[in-house]
Amino acid sequence: MNRAELQQLADDRILDAQALLIAGRWSGAYYLGGYAVECGLKSCVLAYVERTGVIFEDKRFAEKCWTHSPEDLLKLAGLDRVLGVAISADPLLGDNWVKVKGWSEVSRYQQKTQNDAQQLLDAITDAANGMLPWIRTHW
Repeated sequence: MNRAELQQLADDRILDAQALLIAGRWSGAYYLGGYAVECGLKSCVLAYVERTGVIFEDKRFAEKCWTHSPEDLLKLAGLDRVLGVAISADPLLGDNWVKVKGWSEVSRYQQKTQNDAQQLLDAITDAANGMLPWIRTHW
């Protein structure tokens, strides 16, 4: 899968999540919202690989990328410090990151409330302070 395909998946999954939220399918909305972030961050990882060639310096790097963790993917993309600086300038982005990094792929097995789904999707999509707009500037 290449960067453009991951970016398209991120965009498609957030639209799917929003449609599920409107339809009252909160658990699915929550799961797909987090999955959109995962796809976006994996695109950032590929951008990092293209910029740095890190894959030739760490033969286990590709193996580490087989994760769903937003926090781990952020580090693999070389963006953890960049996000820290952005959060210093924008504490609301930091609040949204806390919500987003709490997502896990095991949420697909959990029941979520309307509030859970709404808060996560707001943290992901907010135009001024959302994680997906921030991710898009780095993919």
